[in-house]
Amino acid sequence: MEKRRLGRIGHQTSVLVYGAAALGDVSQQTADASLAQALDAGINHLDTAASYGQAELRMGPTVERVRDQVFLATKSTQRSADDAWRELERSLELLHTDHIDLWQIHAVCDLPELDKVFAPGGAIEAFVRAKEEGIVSWIGITGHTEEAPVVHAEALRRHDFDSVLTPMNYHLYTADDDFHAHFDALYELIQDRDVALRTIKAIARKPWIGDRQLATWYEPFTDAEDIRAALSWVLATFPGIAGLATAGETTLLGKAIDAEADRMDLDEAADHLARIHDYSSIFV
Repeated sequence: MEKRRLGRIGHQTSVLVYGAAALGDVSQQTADASLAQALDAGINHLDTAASYGQAELRMGPTVERVRDQVFLATKSTQRSADDAWRELERSLELLHTDHIDLWQIHAVCDLPELDKVFAPGGAIEAFVRAKEEGIVSWIGITGHTEEAPVVHAEALRRHDFDSVLTPMNYHLYTADDDFHAHFDALYELIQDRDVALRTIKAIARKPWIGDRQLATWYEPFTDAEDIRAALSWVLATFPGIAGLATAGETTLLGKAIDAEADRMDLDEAADHLARIHDYSSIFV
């Protein structure tokens, strides 16, 4: 699997990052098998969160066994320093480790939420402390929605984060002029500062209509060629994206692995995605 430099962090990361939201509500056997599938394929970067149901608990046995072989990232949605610190301690226990490579302030999707992070006693204080004490090596910020590039650019102006995790897919970038411009501005800022950039929602297709059929909160692409085009387009369009997170559904991991290994060129991927008629933003 291709590897790319993770910004100033320096880790040579697999371009597929294991999205552990897929493990929020599965058995230990399913979690073990999915993580083994990822590791066997060359994925060396695991991204989870305290808010992903039982994901950290399910990851613990595998993380303990391969801790020195993987880059481990987790996240906190807490907005006060005290609550974030308690969540970090719980994450360390569940993940069977004494340190986190990348700890991220999670789901910062609008400017009022960013203000909470930076308020007196806000979560940023716990993140800075954890890095200073060596419990975590690097700190980052994440978020969803079309506003995320604006919010994350502002976050970088307030603090020198080491990593950003933000949405990107073909439809968001080509159908929304504002998102396009704001992402380009964020991308340039990230390149200038040598910040690690990872993206999410590469294979998101549209909001669910009716009952959900998979674990993802949005309807993803499930056809192998659609997934191949979607992943190929992101990785070819933005060489500064170090990695993209796999979808939060274990049954789609193999298709993502196959797609990464046999990518379309950029024009072919764009042509394929442009022909999909029911492709829309998942952020409603």
